[in-house]
Amino acid sequence: MKRDSRLSGVLHCLLHMAELTRPVTSEWLAQAMQTNPVVIRRLMAGLRDAGFVASAKGHGGGWVLSCAPEHITLRDIHEAVGAPQLLAVGHREESPGCLVEQAVNTALEQAYGEAEALLLERLGSITLAALSRDFQRRFAARGRSFHEVSHDV
Repeated sequence: MKRDSRLSGVLHCLLHMAELTRPVTSEWLAQAMQTNPVVIRRLMAGLRDAGFVASAKGHGGGWVLSCAPEHITLRDIHEAVGAPQLLAVGHREESPGCLVEQAVNTALEQAYGEAEALLLERLGSITLAALSRDFQRRFAARGRSFHEVSHDV
């Protein structure tokens, strides 16, 4: 099963946006993410609908954060991109006739549910601002000053 990387990708985009002092185009973000601008626009649509980003057309336009990074959690972002499945594990058979497999599925479903609830709780405790601080710490550790970041840092 292919892993869903939307959360990781959109966090990458949002960190760039949080660090830059100007609007960022879908083309710029696509180049940073090595993808197509259409992919970026699709990712941003859910964030715009949730009120986390806004966009402006025309010269000098692009995407900007529309609320403070301190108020955006990773769980918020996860939900804004469609709440993709967090755990990439499943059952051998979804509706088994075998009583052994039914017992296995029940135990696994309970464990998976508990793990997902714990992961969602943790994502809800991490803000975009915390990721930004971690990035800035890593950037400073390289002995550089930060004002505007390009993707090749």
